[in-house]
Amino acid sequence: MDGFYVDIVRGDCITKSLLIEIQTRNFSAIKRKLEKLLSSHPVRLVYPIAREKWIVKLADNGDGPIIRRKSPKRGAFEDAFLELVRLPELLRNPGFSIELLLIEEEEVRRYDGARGWRRRGWVTEERRLLQVVDQRTLSTPADMLAFIPDTLAEPFTVSELAAATARPAWLAGKMAYCMRKAGCLTPVGKRGNAILYARRLSD
Repeated sequence: MDGFYVDIVRGDCITKSLLIEIQTRNFSAIKRKLEKLLSSHPVRLVYPIAREKWIVKLADNGDGPIIRRKSPKRGAFEDAFLELVRLPELLRNPGFSIELLLIEEEEVRRYDGARGWRRRGWVTEERRLLQVVDQRTLSTPADMLAFIPDTLAEPFTVSELAAATARPAWLAGKMAYCMRKAGCLTPVGKRGNAILYARRLSD
């Protein structure tokens, strides 16, 4: 499609079909492709987030797992902002949407001393989807405002957003950046050195 490989084409008419791209990380690598495809097609970007993950380490001979343990890390929808900072403006395009999936998965690793020096010789061989446990779709910039608790009074700072969402300040900063770039959050002043923000429901 337009010189690119596309994961899924949904619809009968190619010129009006919904194009679906699945990306597990690194939105920067797909930004130019999305911008090009959006010039002639509606596009949905699907982003899976591991709410729970099991690490499976395979035996050297491949006969089966030698260990299976649950990772202590738990993903949440807010983790999407780690990647959304790469392309927050795209949500201004009415043909673009992002589908966030909370999933359970297995990450299969195999020992390879030559390539796996970052993980003491273990390299990720594949990721296996176990199940989808929740879903959220962002179709407009205003949809991102659902990440801001209704109890958070305006104007607010990034620190106050972090406290209200129980997320670290660095992640709350990325949330505020994305919403500001997308046009649904606007700076309205300062409190000391901290920028004050307010929701903007429409232009």
